[in-house]
Amino acid sequence: MSQGEKSKYTDKQKRKAEHIAESYESRGVPEKEAEARAWATVNKDDGGGKKPGGSGRGKTTGHPAAHKGGETGGRASAGRTAAERSASAKKAAATRKANAAARA
Repeated sequence: MSQGEKSKYTDKQKRKAEHIAESYESRGVPEKEAEARAWATVNKDDGGGKKPGGSGRGKTTGHPAAHKGGETGGRASAGRTAAERSASAKKAAATRKANAAARA
């Protein structure tokens, strides 16, 4: 398969890359760069093109790139006491209230 050829990718992988590229473009990334990033993400998720060569279905993917962020959250909160978390929540509520009053 020559570089840039997409014939070995499934329709689902192509749709996924198109959706990711559109998302990058909506955030201001140039079209060619967005497409390159999208295909890199698909390759990271699925390990490259996976046109089925036999009967049955292909392997499912864990979608690692799509779920990467969820693994990093929660550590800061877990290391704090209940009193510290409560104080933080009260401070956040006060900030939201002040911001709402400022907007009104």
